Amino acid sequence: MAKALMFIPPVLFAGLAAVFYIGMSQDDRNSLPSMLVQKPAPALQVTALGDMAGFTDETLRQPGVKLVNFWASWCAACRDEHPVLMALQAEGIPIYGVAYKDKPEAALGLLAQNGNPYDAQVADPQGRTGLDFGVYGVPETFVIDGSGKILARIAGPISDQNLTDVIRPALAAEPATASN
Repeated sequence: MAKALMFIPPVLFAGLAAVFYIGMSQDDRNSLPSMLVQKPAPALQVTALGDMAGFTDETLRQPGVKLVNFWASWCAACRDEHPVLMALQAEGIPIYGVAYKDKPEAALGLLAQNGNPYDAQVADPQGRTGLDFGVYGVPETFVIDGSGKILARIAGPISDQNLTDVIRPALAAEPATASN
C-alpha cells in the first residue's frame, strides 16, 4: 500500500502539467472578447502626432473596411507586427494608427526607421481612447466597417490566422476603399 501511495504525487504532477501545457498551447489571446463588437467605434480623444496626417471619428465612418491599430514604439510585439502592416498597406487596405501612451519623438522615430504603414496617425498620450476601445495592451487592431461599426478585435500581433479568419472575410463582405 505504501508503494502505491508514492506514485500519487508524480501522477498528479504529470496530469497537472498536461493540463497547463494544453491550456498554454492554445492561442486564445487573439480571441479576447470585446463588448464593442457590432457597436459603433468610440469617439476619439486623441492629439496630432507630429505633422502627420490625422484622422477623426468621421474618417472611421467612411465607406469600406479599415483597420485601427493601437501600437507603441516601446512594444516589441508591435515591431514584430510592423512588416505585416506594411504588407497590408501595400495591398491598399486602409490602416489608421494610434500611438498608444508613447513619446511622440519615439513613435515618429520608429516610423521613420521602419516605414509608415498608416494612412493617417494620431497619438493617445494618456490612453483615453485606448481605454474607450477596451485596449488591454498593444498591439491591438480593430476591424471597422463603412458605418464605423467594430466588426472584430485582434489582440496581439496580426497573425496569418487573423488574416484568413477575420480580416479577409470582412474585406470580402465590404471591400476597403483607398483613402488617398
